[in-house]
Amino acid sequence: MSLHTYKAMNPSGRLIRGQMDAANPVDLEMRLKRMDLDYISGHPVRSRGLFGGIKVTRRDLINFCFHLEQLTRSGVPILEGLTDLRGGMGNPRFVEVIAGMIESIEGGRTLSQAMSEHPGIFDLVIVSLVRAGEDSGNLPEVLKNLTDTLRWQDELASHARKIVMYPCFLCVVVLCVTLFMMLYLVPKIAVFIRNLGQELPFQTRLLLATSDFLVSYWYAVLGGPVLVVVLIAVVVRGNPRARFRFDDLKLRLPWVGEILRKIILSRFAAVFAMMYTSGISVLESIRATEDVVGNLVIRDGLKRAGEMISDGHTVTLAFQRVGLFPSLVVRMLHVGENTGALDTALSNVSYFYNRDVRESIERVQTMIEPAMTAMVGLILGWVILSVLGPIYDTVTRLKM
Repeated sequence: MSLHTYKAMNPSGRLIRGQMDAANPVDLEMRLKRMDLDYISGHPVRSRGLFGGIKVTRRDLINFCFHLEQLTRSGVPILEGLTDLRGGMGNPRFVEVIAGMIESIEGGRTLSQAMSEHPGIFDLVIVSLVRAGEDSGNLPEVLKNLTDTLRWQDELASHARKIVMYPCFLCVVVLCVTLFMMLYLVPKIAVFIRNLGQELPFQTRLLLATSDFLVSYWYAVLGGPVLVVVLIAVVVRGNPRARFRFDDLKLRLPWVGEILRKIILSRFAAVFAMMYTSGISVLESIRATEDVVGNLVIRDGLKRAGEMISDGHTVTLAFQRVGLFPSLVVRMLHVGENTGALDTALSNVSYFYNRDVRESIERVQTMIEPAMTAMVGLILGWVILSVLGPIYDTVTRLKM
């Protein structure tokens, strides 16, 4: 299938434009007909562009899983439930995906098979969980657990953004204050200082030299970091070895790296526990969660742990040899494995990391604010000392 843009008309006569996956224009017309839309025109999309089209967010998935769980728990058939959801979703891209799922189920496929046809929307974890729910006949409970986990992941992602957004905001404020002083304030004062006709102290000469450099090469100072970031992004995206080293570097960063590791392992433990509780084997759960972690270093560790488990090692021994978890977590897994409550142990690990992540983020934020304030104070102190020092020396000589 390929992505097609279309123009159609709804029963009320309103013109509808959008995009939909279809094999050909005839298939596109049939899909639109099932959505009660009259096909007018359409053509395949050659390229999705730099930023792509409308994306399905995690919030859309949460709403989808929640409402589908409520409908299936009430005894509504899957097809009727998806039809109701199609009319209530606000994301046009997701509406098209649901329409494709309805067509697939009408063609004889199961819900999990219909989801697997849209890997960009439903990842391997979601598909595996829904398949396990279908096999066990406990789909509503699986959808409920999936909804809770997606909500928790959304909250966890919000905490992760706080680590980046708050320091970035403060850095931008510090940068703007510094540039204002160096590009506008200091050049105004420099003329007066140079006209004093005396030898300037080192800190004053350094201030004036820094200001002159920024005035002359401000474009390089501002554009250089942007260019470096773009180059790093291009290299990391195109070279797997560079991506591996970059992911390893992120985990080694002071404070932030440790928090990032905890966030990733917390996400892994929560998804692993949910899949294991749903009846999916340990090996399948690990393979499915390899794509969830989003870090090649930890993904490689999970892959090696899966290989050890397949060779006959216990889960505890595999994770201990890989070195992903600290000794306290390994002991929790060991107790859970020996008592047959590995899912409970993994849930406790996830709770342990989630609480630790919250506390770590709060500590980092508490440290960042005074550090940035001290940095602004040092810069202001340097400017004031460099400016007032020569003026004070001149005034002192005049009195003598």
